[in-house]
Amino acid sequence: MSPAIMTEEKKFWTAPFDPRFPNTNQTKNCWQNYIDYHRCRKVKGEDHAPCDYFKKVYSSLCPNSWIDRWDTQIEEGRFPGRI
Repeated sequence: MSPAIMTEEKKFWTAPFDPRFPNTNQTKNCWQNYIDYHRCRKVKGEDHAPCDYFKKVYSSLCPNSWIDRWDTQIEEGRFPGRI
C-alpha cells in the first residue's frame, strides 16, 4: 500500500438509538426514516437542511438496493408508502 492510502482517514456515521425501534431488526426504522425524509422535503421544501438528518439515518440503515428500488418507484409514481 502506498503511504497516501494508509494515512487517509475515513469518517463513519451510525444512526443514533431511536426508542420507537428498540429491537435489533431495524427494517421499520429504515422504512420510517425514508418516509420521513421525503415527507419533510415535500412539506418544508427541497432545500430544507434539517431533512438531511433523515437521509443520513436511512442511508446508514437501509440496503442500497432498497433505496434504489424505492427511488425508482417514487419516480414512476408507484411507491407504496404515503408521502
